[in-house]
Formats: sequence, C-alpha cells, structure tokens
Amino acid sequence: MNDNNVLKFEPRKPKQEKKPVAPGPKKGLVWLAVVVVIALVWAYYQFVAPASL
Repeated sequence: MNDNNVLKFEPRKPKQEKKPVAPGPKKGLVWLAVVVVIALVWAYYQFVAPASL
C-alpha cells in the first residue's frame, strides 16, 4: 500500500522557552535608583531648602 498521500498526525515537539538572560542587573538598577533618589532628597533638604522647615 502506498502511504504517500496519507496525513500522519504527530504530536508537536515542545518548544524550549527562552529564559531571561540576567534578571539580577535590572533589580540592582531599581535599588540603585531608589538610593539615588533618597540621597538627592536628603541633599536638597540639607543644602537648598530654607532652614525654617
């Protein structure tokens, strides 16, 4: 029997999901930004803002 015109249904091979390359630096940048903002606020109230507060 010739099977050339028969469709064979095979299960799909699972695709490998791409893992995030480096989630660490992004988290570190967020913390660095928070520290910088706190330092800038402190510097503003220490040196620029009027002393009457």
